[in-house]
Amino acid sequence: MDMRGVVRRAVKSAAAGVLHHSGLRKALAAYRRHQSGGRRILIVSYHRVVEDFFGELQRSIPGLLISQETFRRHLEGLSAAGYKFATMGEALDVMSGARTAHEDLCVVTFDDGYRDVYRYAYPVLKEMGVPAITYLPADLIGTNHRFNHDRLFHLVHSVQARGYQPLFDVLPEPAAGLMVEVMSGRKRLSAALDDFIGVHSTATLMDTIRALEERLGPDAPLMPEQGDLMDWDEVRTMSRDGFEFGAHTLGHVVLTHEPLDVVEREVRESKAVIERELGKPVRDFAYCNGWYSDDVIDVLMRNGFRSAVTTEDMNNRIGGNPFTLKRKVLWENFSVGVTGGYSSSLTVCQLDDCFGTLGMREPVLGRRPQRLKKEGQEVLASGANTPNPIIMTEGAAW
Repeated sequence: MDMRGVVRRAVKSAAAGVLHHSGLRKALAAYRRHQSGGRRILIVSYHRVVEDFFGELQRSIPGLLISQETFRRHLEGLSAAGYKFATMGEALDVMSGARTAHEDLCVVTFDDGYRDVYRYAYPVLKEMGVPAITYLPADLIGTNHRFNHDRLFHLVHSVQARGYQPLFDVLPEPAAGLMVEVMSGRKRLSAALDDFIGVHSTATLMDTIRALEERLGPDAPLMPEQGDLMDWDEVRTMSRDGFEFGAHTLGHVVLTHEPLDVVEREVRESKAVIERELGKPVRDFAYCNGWYSDDVIDVLMRNGFRSAVTTEDMNNRIGGNPFTLKRKVLWENFSVGVTGGYSSSLTVCQLDDCFGTLGMREPVLGRRPQRLKKEGQEVLASGANTPNPIIMTEGAAW
């Protein structure tokens, strides 16, 4: 970690200790409760729950990872902080005013359907009696596919590890631009990928993957071993135990990057596939990257969805829009104190959003311009906000 990161972690840990032990944390939580219009509805998001965080860290995107031990401690910390675990439907009923909550609610969510969730999160959830919903990229479940972000991380890391000069003059743009950012040291790999995926369509990501695979050659391991996804039998096992599933497009597509005919297909067919496999209705959706537009929301509503989650780390308010639900995206270092170990005071202060309440961080908004035509002819929807970059090392919703 760089020196700025060390200093930032030290400041947050010290502040968390003061807030927690002085009782100010509870006062800030009460203020947040008032802002929310009643009881708080906290939605937390995870990606991969792994057995060995530091071992996996050597080959995977850091912001996607949390150890099983830390995950368990998060759930214990949430319970100790006064949250009652709820299903998405229960939380939506409270938001709409259809029912009243006597405790603050927490909804646990997982994006992407990684097999790690089945292996390491599911047993903990079942043991502790905590409900959860997992959002699935429907066409990829039960396949050997790896996500584009995992493939790009693996390929660029392989180029770095082999000491190759990327031959920028023969690499097509934007692959050359990505490699310049990383190989020059201007950006860490995770941050460079985050910005790259935030700009380019799925088709461009695939072109970049092919260019890097050609550079490495056929003898290199081109597909990462890690990052495998659940199969449908595993999904059905969790479903039989009462765990819920929502849609996350067919192929993990950032919908604001795509024309509306693609948006319609990704939304409609992902819902249909999961319903066919599970024999249950699918009514909840997660935006890839957390990005959405009014056009995407309209498509979701027409196709029978009742909610959609973003990665906007803000309060969910009573009476708020169920298609722009706010989530706190968590990973291992969310809870690491100044000494490098788990900090319960830091964790609970972060979960209670003390630092946001005090203005120590700015949430990244998920509303983006909508591409209305095919790539090369695209126009952006009028009135859309200019995109802001997200930081993958802080845990974006890939």
